[in-house]
Amino acid sequence: MANVKFMNPFVEAAAEVLAKEAGATVERGTLSLQKSSMTSDQITVLLSLVGQVQGVVLYGLSIETALKLVSKMMGQEFTEFDNLAQSGVAELGNVITGCATVKLSKEGFDAEISPPTLVQGEGIQISTLDFPRIVVQLKTEMGDITVHLALRESPPGSESGKNYVPIAIQMK
Repeated sequence: MANVKFMNPFVEAAAEVLAKEAGATVERGTLSLQKSSMTSDQITVLLSLVGQVQGVVLYGLSIETALKLVSKMMGQEFTEFDNLAQSGVAELGNVITGCATVKLSKEGFDAEISPPTLVQGEGIQISTLDFPRIVVQLKTEMGDITVHLALRESPPGSESGKNYVPIAIQMK
């Protein structure tokens, strides 16, 4: 089952990183628990966690929001979601997740993160199979970011990295 105690470190990390990197103010919006496949936003950044906390974190946002964030982060206007903009958005997901894992570590849960994967294209089905996701909407003046957390604590005695949350991606 998805663990709600893992949500706050990600929300706090997102607020801190977005404030520092893009000057954004973050307000937490709706919160839900979903078990079905998610339909991707225009952009989805995906990172995996292994260790005492295992699973998948997905950040969904529109191209418009991504361009606004990257423009603020890099101090220049982006009008096209080119390789540099893609790299900036993927790195933003990486920094938020890295900051969240530091917070988790301070609470006694060690985890390592994968490099980010960027999925571009609206309507792509991404499934964590039968593993539920906590979904939290983050609202900023530059647009919304939807955070999907399919995370769980490793069972006692399991070897790190041997127990993971599976993911399946289906293209239209």
